[in-house]
Amino acid sequence: MEDEKQVDIPMVKLGNQGLEVSKLGFGCMGLTGAYNSPLADDAGIAILKEAFNKGITFFDTSDVYGPHTNEVLVGKALKELPRDKIQIASKFGIVGMTPTEMLVKGTPEYVRSCCEASLKRLDVEYIDLYYQHRVDTSVPIEKTMGELKKLVEEGKIKYIGLSEASVDTIRRAHAVHPISAVQMEWSLWTRDIEEEIVPVCRELGIGLVPYSPLGRGFFAGKAIVESLDAKSFLLVHPRFKVENLDKNKILYTRIVKLADKHGCTPAQLALAWVLHQGDDVVPIPGTTKIKNLHDNIGTAMVKLTKEEVNEISDAVPIDEVAGVRTYDSMTSASWNFANTPPLQL
Repeated sequence: MEDEKQVDIPMVKLGNQGLEVSKLGFGCMGLTGAYNSPLADDAGIAILKEAFNKGITFFDTSDVYGPHTNEVLVGKALKELPRDKIQIASKFGIVGMTPTEMLVKGTPEYVRSCCEASLKRLDVEYIDLYYQHRVDTSVPIEKTMGELKKLVEEGKIKYIGLSEASVDTIRRAHAVHPISAVQMEWSLWTRDIEEEIVPVCRELGIGLVPYSPLGRGFFAGKAIVESLDAKSFLLVHPRFKVENLDKNKILYTRIVKLADKHGCTPAQLALAWVLHQGDDVVPIPGTTKIKNLHDNIGTAMVKLTKEEVNEISDAVPIDEVAGVRTYDSMTSASWNFANTPPLQL
């Protein structure tokens, strides 16, 4: 599908507290490495500016991306964009990695120190949406939320989010201060949140922000028609390992055929499927290429009926997906930023 005319990306409400964002967001992680080699600052800034010019106003970053360099890059881009028309989401909570586990922290002191550091790196007075990136189960969520609530009252953050949280955590956190968004992995081949997380978010009026909506690029052809970067953590991701990739290629082929029927690319069809999950669903695909950015934006022109959404779902049965979806349980080699020491904030 050609991006020949301006595509209208509507603004939608994320949660019930007043946050409005573009229906399609932009995940910034890849700009400073992870799936590929880091981009030069000018190239990364150019992509963020083009995204804004095409109607994307919701940009997602984290202190752990880089680490730290992603927020700095986003901050530089903000200097060339109207701050009041942009919604910045950042995250805290991942301290670092060991060869066997992810280190997380959610103490009140750590929450505040992370927020203050992110504000400086982004060089902004406030963060629109501030997520706990991973939940520290050794600290009651009420304590973590208590500090986040103070940051809202001080105007340092506008809205609070959670990432990869359980139903119980979401309910307990929301009781302390309203949660505006829950960020979870959600794509054609990762749909485990549909049974419990999605219903509870809708019950409580919490928006949903799917990360990796293209299956970490799989449905865009990464590792099938496009080779992986030598520095990409996907080289050790279970679903991209040779023994699983050969099985998963069958799923990709089915999406290719359906995309042909809809006159769009496989990536656009996979992303359209996520966009059609509800008005409260705002996916945040990322890319390092302007062409892919335009393709993602063009997805807004792909209209699907309920029957067509179901047909796409049926083409990728979850029990046929080979390999686990998460890298949290994998070795630190799976994240290129994970080989760095714990974050110094």
